[in-house]
Amino acid sequence: MGRGRAKAKQTKVARELKYSSHETDFEALQRELSGGSGASANGRGGEDHHDDDPYDDYDDYRR
Repeated sequence: MGRGRAKAKQTKVARELKYSSHETDFEALQRELSGGSGASANGRGGEDHHDDDPYDDYDDYRR
């Protein structure tokens, strides 16, 4: 019991997402995908931190 109300809410939210029009900021998406904000893919801000961990060179050899 009680599943009907939760399912109805999920259906309502899904229907709103499907049929509503959203403003997409394509410039922000392009910056995020190209890494134009200065952050690199590893989340370290583009700085090289390989000197912090003396065992970092061995990560490539792990299975």
